Amino acid sequence: MASRKRDFSGKKVLITGAASGIGRSTAVAMARRGAHLALTDINDSGLQETIALITDARGIVGSCAALDISDHDAVAAFARDVHSAFGSPDIVMNIAGHVIFGTVDNLEYRHWKSMIDINLMGPIHVIENFVPSMIRAGNGGHLVNVASVAGLMGLPWHAAYGASKFGLRGISEVLRFDLRRHGIHVHLVVPGAVDTPLVGSIEIVGIDRDNPEVARQLARFQRYAKSPEHVAECIIQGIEKNRFMVYTSNDVRLGHWIARKFSLPYEFAMRVANDQFNQVAPPVNVLGPDPLRPQHAE
Repeated sequence: MASRKRDFSGKKVLITGAASGIGRSTAVAMARRGAHLALTDINDSGLQETIALITDARGIVGSCAALDISDHDAVAAFARDVHSAFGSPDIVMNIAGHVIFGTVDNLEYRHWKSMIDINLMGPIHVIENFVPSMIRAGNGGHLVNVASVAGLMGLPWHAAYGASKFGLRGISEVLRFDLRRHGIHVHLVVPGAVDTPLVGSIEIVGIDRDNPEVARQLARFQRYAKSPEHVAECIIQGIEKNRFMVYTSNDVRLGHWIARKFSLPYEFAMRVANDQFNQVAPPVNVLGPDPLRPQHAE
C-alpha cells in the first residue's frame, strides 16, 4: 500500500540559494504544496524573479532577504526577521553553494577559503541561527543539507569543493543522531550532475574555459545532468519518506553503495553512543526563554 503524502500546507519553510537552480525549483515546488516560505540568496534580482514566480502561482513568501550566507551577522539578522515574521521554521533547507575545481598545485588560499566560507560555514550559520529555535518550539521538523557526490567520493580536481561538502556531510551525520530525540529529521542530499546556472559559472582554476575540449566536456556533463526540477522533487520525496541520504540519480546511488561497508552496525553503534552521551547532557528547556527575543526586566 502506498504511503500517505506528507502535507506541507501551512508549513514554514526556509530555503537558501533560492534565486536559481535547485533552490528556486524547490521553493516553487514547496509553494505549490501550500508551504509558507522564507527565502534568501546573494543574487537579489534572481531572488525577486523567484518570488514573482511564487506569487504568480498564489504562493506565500513571508520573509526574504538578499544576503551572503558566509556573513554570520547577515544570517543572524535575517533569522531575527524570519522569527519575528512567522516564528520558528518547520523545515530548514541549506541549498546555497558555489563551485570551484582545480588541481592542488593551482588552487590558492582564496579558493580554499571561498569553498569553506560559502559551502560549509554558510550552512553552519543557518543551522546555528535556526535549528535551536526548532528544538525549543518542540514541534519537530526537518533539516535539509544539499551536499554533493563530491561529499561521498574523492572526485578528481574536487579537493577544495570536496572538503566543504565532506564537512557538510559530517555535520549532517552527527545531527541525524543528535536531533533525532527532538523529532527533527536530517536529510543529506547528494546530487551528481545537475544542469543549473552554476555549470556556466564553474571556476576551473588553471584551465582555459575557451579550450574546445573543456567546452566538449561541459556539454557532455549537461547531457547527463538532471534538471533542477527533478532534484527538487527528489528532495521533497526524501522529506516525505524521512530518508537521511537523498540520491538524485542512480549513478550516485550505485557509486556510494560500492564505496561503503558495514552501514547497519555503524548506525546502531552511533545511536547507542549518542544515547550514552546524552545521559550527561542538560535537558532542553522547551518552555524557557528564547534568546532570539529580548528579555525585559520585571
